[in-house]
Amino acid sequence: MSGLVNALVICAVVVLVIARQFRTRRISTDRRWWIVPAILVFIAVREPGVIDPHHRTEAILLLGTELLIGLATGAGWAWTTRIWVEPDGSVWSKSTKASLAVWIVGIGLRVGLFGIGALLGVHQDSSALLLALAATLLVRSGFLVWRSQSLSPAVAQGTAYGDGVPRGSWKERV
Repeated sequence: MSGLVNALVICAVVVLVIARQFRTRRISTDRRWWIVPAILVFIAVREPGVIDPHHRTEAILLLGTELLIGLATGAGWAWTTRIWVEPDGSVWSKSTKASLAVWIVGIGLRVGLFGIGALLGVHQDSSALLLALAATLLVRSGFLVWRSQSLSPAVAQGTAYGDGVPRGSWKERV
């Protein structure tokens, strides 16, 4: 795919994911939570250009840093997402203002990393960003599934982050 198509895919996925996460959503604990990240990885690695052949060391360091930022963003996003159990046993989630802050910091770090790469003269393909986005989604989804499996209707009642969720819902142990 061309760089423009990759950029459009990245923007579409980010907008879709962020918009969906700030609505109350039921967490599905089936084993398909890794499919979207796997598709993003496939799209990213199927074409050459992830590593600049003229600046291999710098490109690998930038890619590694990009992946670490993606992993940290996914973990931070997952830990700032509120999850709870309804009386019927279903598990629900909703991102918080802290989740938005995690995304803003993650995007800012990625922009800074792109700037460093540009200063070093490293050709940066959108594939690295796709890989980091896949890492973010994989870590976040994995943590949310893991957190949701630890919940039961017997845990303490209340709200998390003061987001106004009704008092009758259950929240996880902290």
